[in-house]
Amino acid sequence: MKKWTKIHILGKPMDEQRDKFQLEQLKEKINYHNYRYHVMDAPVISDYEYDQMVGELTEIESKHPEWITPDSPSQRAGSAPSEKFTKIRHPRHILSLANAYNDTGVYDWVERIRKLDIRIDNSGYVVEPKIDGLTVVLHYQDGIFVQGATRGDGIIGEDITNNLKTVRSLPLKIPVDSRGPIPPSEFVVRGEAFISLDNFEKLNKKLEELGEAAYQNPRNTAAGALRQLDPKLTAKRPLAIMVYAILSEFNSKLITEMEQLRYLAELGFTIPESIECKDIKEAIAAYYKLLSNRDKMFYEADGAVIKLNNLRLAEGLGIVGKDPRGAIAFKFPAREATTNLLDIVVNVGRTGVLTPLALLDPIEVGGVIVKQATLHNFDFIKDKDIRIGDRIAIKRAGDVIPYVIGPIIDIRTGTERIYVPPELCPACHQNVEHIEDEVAWYCVNVSCPAQLIRNIEHFASRGAMDITGLGIKIIELMVTSGLVCDVADIYLLKRNDLLILEGFAEKKADNLLFAINSSRNRELNRLIFALGIRGVGEVLANELIHYYTDLENFSKSTITDLQNIEGVGPNIARSIVDWFDRPTNKKLLNKLKQVGVWPAVTRLQDRQKTSRQLEGMIFVISGTVPGYTRNELKEWIEEFGGKVTDTLSNNTNYLLIGDKPGSKLDKAYKLNVQVISIDDLKKLIGEVRDEADEGTR
Repeated sequence: MKKWTKIHILGKPMDEQRDKFQLEQLKEKINYHNYRYHVMDAPVISDYEYDQMVGELTEIESKHPEWITPDSPSQRAGSAPSEKFTKIRHPRHILSLANAYNDTGVYDWVERIRKLDIRIDNSGYVVEPKIDGLTVVLHYQDGIFVQGATRGDGIIGEDITNNLKTVRSLPLKIPVDSRGPIPPSEFVVRGEAFISLDNFEKLNKKLEELGEAAYQNPRNTAAGALRQLDPKLTAKRPLAIMVYAILSEFNSKLITEMEQLRYLAELGFTIPESIECKDIKEAIAAYYKLLSNRDKMFYEADGAVIKLNNLRLAEGLGIVGKDPRGAIAFKFPAREATTNLLDIVVNVGRTGVLTPLALLDPIEVGGVIVKQATLHNFDFIKDKDIRIGDRIAIKRAGDVIPYVIGPIIDIRTGTERIYVPPELCPACHQNVEHIEDEVAWYCVNVSCPAQLIRNIEHFASRGAMDITGLGIKIIELMVTSGLVCDVADIYLLKRNDLLILEGFAEKKADNLLFAINSSRNRELNRLIFALGIRGVGEVLANELIHYYTDLENFSKSTITDLQNIEGVGPNIARSIVDWFDRPTNKKLLNKLKQVGVWPAVTRLQDRQKTSRQLEGMIFVISGTVPGYTRNELKEWIEEFGGKVTDTLSNNTNYLLIGDKPGSKLDKAYKLNVQVISIDDLKKLIGEVRDEADEGTR
């Protein structure tokens, strides 16, 4: 008995020694990552990983409160302000929030504060999105905005007044409406500065057009913009601010959180959408509602804030460490994380585009185990200097495949390997093509196994050869069984070939064979489009038949010849010539000719003259026209030189309507665009034909 007692007594100091060592390690790591995140704006770990470390620290300190020291990250709400800005002392401590990651964590929070004050049972709750931005503190003097600061360390922040004045959603004078309530002379509020997802995308697109590097995420972009020394640079960034709390002390009749938010809105501030709940079950349900709409939000949110609705009760509960007891952050599943890049592989798409894919050390992101992530293109790998063996940051949004944000260069060991793009297609081992000034690399072998199924699907699609009944699942069966090795093989199929496929009986086989044989007589423009030549869409295919009588004639064109055609630039001309130069593609053309799929344009000059009569006329189609598909109407109009667009404008000549035309009809009347029916179109084309015929008699 004494022996076991002795071991137990000796083990306790050993456990304490281990905890103390772990505590010091965590403090050092968290302080470093605080500096990277708040001062340098260059984090090297995800928010989720940071929160996990803070959680471990808090757990140890809760067991050993005597170990808590002033330099512990648990005793501060942020990091030291940058020396570049004047320091501002906040009117009160700008606190952060404790986190919960599941329902149990929220219920535990309620139980803790309920022990302190039973009145929370009748308080109710308010739930609002936790915007992933930069906390700002705004000071108003007699209704005029006089000072703004970052949160800093929660006690002292950075003066960014001039930068904040450039944010259009921030009112420089309150109330904005003269009929609104008059705030007290000294008025301080707290809010969040951010960039909407739509504006962030537009900003990056503009930067890419200018040849400049794009930003990684909205939060860091907003933080960087507000901490510019030159306000003119801040003004170029599409910042917005939402305000959600009053920090200054003043006598008011505001009793609840919802009343506070309504009051802020009446003053002219933008406030977050909030949900009032009678109990904690409703509050948790509100969280899941926000989570389900996460990808529909116009800004990044990393969770929901659950607050007691009773302001006086929440204030009276006080704080614990750096967190107010009256609120908690219920975090969304993480969508950003860091992991190791094990290797880079290449996928080949339907159009032959080679896309690099990152193979990752498996990691959970947003509730899903992620093993792969897209690397966008080879230029992205080069520009970001991503190397095999790097520690990289990845992001997952909704159901979209995760993508790599970039490498964490600061922690490289020197063992990482620079990636070199492949010279051969990984599927068919033919040379890949990269046109100067383009991002994509291509395999232009139409018989490439990686592209075959999608190529046949495109070939059989409605806008191309329009083979009814030949869908993706049947194509997969044909390819995997070896019946079809290229699009020409479709026309060699027999009834017995189809009957061996799963799901085929005689009637289904006969129907498909009838559809295949019917497609032999499709027009030349449809066949050109069906071949899937990069850069040659339906519109260009329609234009090309005014210059070429058949595929043989087309295949002999030079880059110079092609560039004389409207809509053909040097890159498209090069891709057309390269397509016809490939031996596998030449073999395909011979097979198509042998199976009778070889349409020709007759009386080319007459057709060209006729089609030019509608030159410059722009049509929009709205509604369902009985007896016609939209593609048929489009081809009909384009045959006579007209153009069909999707959007009505002052340049539109005609709106062709059918059944249920929708809002475009009203817009056409407002723009004075002429509205016509299918009969009107027939008359219009008939008049053109008559004029053309008279001109050739």
